[in-house]
Amino acid sequence: LHADADRVAIWSRRLSDVTRSLPDVVAIARRDLGRLPVILDGEVVALDAAGRPLPFQELMRRFRRVHGVEALAGEMPLALHFFDCLLVEGRSLIDAPCIERWEALASVTGGRYLAEHAVIDSVDAAQAFQARALAAGHEGVMAKDLASAYEPGGRGKRWLKIKAAETVDCVVIAADRGSGRRMGWLSNYHLAVRDGEGFAPVGKTFKGLTDREFAWMTARLGALALADDGYTVTVRPQVVVEVDYNEIQKSPRYPSGLALRFARIARIREDKSPAQATTLEELRALYERQFTTKGRAV
Repeated sequence: LHADADRVAIWSRRLSDVTRSLPDVVAIARRDLGRLPVILDGEVVALDAAGRPLPFQELMRRFRRVHGVEALAGEMPLALHFFDCLLVEGRSLIDAPCIERWEALASVTGGRYLAEHAVIDSVDAAQAFQARALAAGHEGVMAKDLASAYEPGGRGKRWLKIKAAETVDCVVIAADRGSGRRMGWLSNYHLAVRDGEGFAPVGKTFKGLTDREFAWMTARLGALALADDGYTVTVRPQVVVEVDYNEIQKSPRYPSGLALRFARIARIREDKSPAQATTLEELRALYERQFTTKGRAV
């Protein structure tokens, strides 16, 4: 969020201007922020009527809306959580230590709209903090070195994202040829879960494997090839992979109606057969279980 005496601008992580979609956040910035001009980093979380976080997919409705924004803002309120300060009174804090940037952030906001945080001195305290975050419906926590600088566009090695370790076992049913440094490999994998006698697609990923594993997968899937259109190779469903994900969301793209958000291969399961993969029924149960802590859009 960029704010000065004349203008407020809000940008997404992918550098899309979402200012028009978030009039409620603009109003907060104009009313409550001090020590302008400032640049703040943070996140917004969509809430249900009970104040519980809604799935990220629902938040994207707010980001994409450009007409009828005020009405949707009333239906889907946002919680604003700032967690970093990059500029205060026109002075850059990017190279300042994390603890100094937090102090500046508290000053700019008057202590409001801050992400919950704690300075941790034990494993037990860290685990308790994470447990509270997960119980509240959040995806996980960020751990930051108090002396770390701000790294635009990434987290670097001194910030760690710690999420709940939920995985599913998927079968690879096809793979796309890679580009760039993955050129020559089959490296974007079409993932599916068991559905009766067949398999239901639930997403794609090129993340998680080492170069050696990419090479192994390319050879293995090549030997299982059923069809090849020059880009996508359809294969016999034999290779099982354990997959991490952020959440399960509804998807009109797949007949299953579900997709894994931010899927990442945790490991290749050579010890498992396709018959041992996660079923669509099990995936639907995992989808529903998310709403024990998250809100559900109506």
